[in-house]
Amino acid sequence: MSQPVRIPADVDREDRVIGPLTARQLLILAITGIVLYGTYTITREFVPLVAFLIVAIPIGVTAAFLALGQRDGITLDRLVLAALRQRMSPQHRVAAPEGIRPAPEWLGSQVANSSSKGRAKRKDGAGGGADAAASAVSPAALRLPAEAVTDTGVIDLGKDGVAVVAVCSTINFGLRTPAEQESLVASFGRYLHSLTAPVQVLVRAERLDLSGQIAELREQAGGLPHPALERAAREHAEYLDQLGRATDLLRRQVLLILREPLLTTGPTDGLGGASPLAALTAKRKAAKQAALVDDATRRAAEARLVRRLGEAVELLSPSGIVVTPLDAGQATAVLAAACNPDSVIPPNSGLAASDEVITTAPDQGWDAGAFGRAAFPTDDEFGEAEDTWDDGFDDTAEDPDDYANSAGRYR
Repeated sequence: MSQPVRIPADVDREDRVIGPLTARQLLILAITGIVLYGTYTITREFVPLVAFLIVAIPIGVTAAFLALGQRDGITLDRLVLAALRQRMSPQHRVAAPEGIRPAPEWLGSQVANSSSKGRAKRKDGAGGGADAAASAVSPAALRLPAEAVTDTGVIDLGKDGVAVVAVCSTINFGLRTPAEQESLVASFGRYLHSLTAPVQVLVRAERLDLSGQIAELREQAGGLPHPALERAAREHAEYLDQLGRATDLLRRQVLLILREPLLTTGPTDGLGGASPLAALTAKRKAAKQAALVDDATRRAAEARLVRRLGEAVELLSPSGIVVTPLDAGQATAVLAAACNPDSVIPPNSGLAASDEVITTAPDQGWDAGAFGRAAFPTDDEFGEAEDTWDDGFDDTAEDPDDYANSAGRYR
C-alpha cells in the first residue's frame, strides 16, 4: 500500500544555504562585506576609523535591508532592480511589427507648448523644447511573447514555439468519498506521469458581468404562466442587480496551457531535469537552428501539440474533468485579459485588432433606431418641423403672453 507523501505548500521557496540565508542573500552580504573590508584595508593608513564607519555603516545597513527585506514574497533587491529596469526602459510602447515611425510634428509641438517648465526649453529655447518633447513621446516597439493566433486557436510564440490554451471544468473534491478521492488523485497522477513537455495549469479570477442574465430575467418575466413566478423572477433580477452594485463579482477559470518547441529536444537527464551543461548546450543549439525554421517545422510542432492536447483530454476525462480547447477569438480574449485585467470593456473576438482600421461609415445593415435619434436632423425632418411651427404660430399675437401661450402648446 502506498504511503502519503507531504509536499511543501511553497514549492517555489528558495533553498537555505547557511541558517535562514539563501544563496542570493549570502552572496549580497558577502560581496558587501568583502568590498567594505578591502576599502578599510586600503584606506586605514590615512582615513580615521570613525570617518570610515560613518560611511560604511549606512552602506552595510542598506545592503542588509535589501538582502533580508521582503514585500509580497519578493526580496527588496529584486524590486529595486525591477524599478531601475522600468525607469530606464521606454515609457511608451506600441504594437508595431512593421517598425516604429517618428512622432508627428504637431504632437511634439503640442507637448512642448504644454510643458512650459521643461529644462530643454530653458536652455535651448522653443526648438530644443520641441525636440525634447518629441523624444519624450517617441514610442518603442512592444515585444510580446505571443506574435499571432491562428484560426484554430494555436498561439504562435515565434522562435519559442507554439502553444494552445484549453479551459478545464472543475470537480468538488471535498464531497467525494475517500475511495473516489484516491481514484481522482491516481487519474490525475497518470496524466502527470505522461508529460514529456512543459505544461501550465493557470487558475485565474476575472470580473463577472451579470447584466445579460438580469436583462433576460426581466424580459421573460412577463411571459411566465403564474403571477407568483413573474414576481419571483423580477425579485431575483433585482437581487442580482443589487449584488453586482454592492460587491465585485468574480469567477474562477482553470486553464491548461500546453507549449511545444519548434525543434524537438533530447530526453531529460535525470529526475531533476537537464544538467546545467546540457541546458546550456541545448540553448546554444536551439539558437543556431532558429534560423532554419520553416513552415514545415512549424506545422510539425502544431501536430505534436494537437496530439498532446488529445492525450490530455483522454487522460483527464475519467476524473470528470472536461478539457475544451479555445478557438481563435477565445484565446485572443484570454491574452488580452492577461495584459489588461482591469479593463472596463471585457475583451472578446468582436473587438477590432491593433492593425484594423475603425470607420464610422454605416453599411447596408445599419440600424439607426438602435442608437437613438440622430444628433442633427435631416433636411426632410427639419422642413417638417419648420412647417409645423409656421402653421401653429399666431401671427396676430402682439402681447408677450400671447407668444408664450402659443409656444406652450409645443412643450
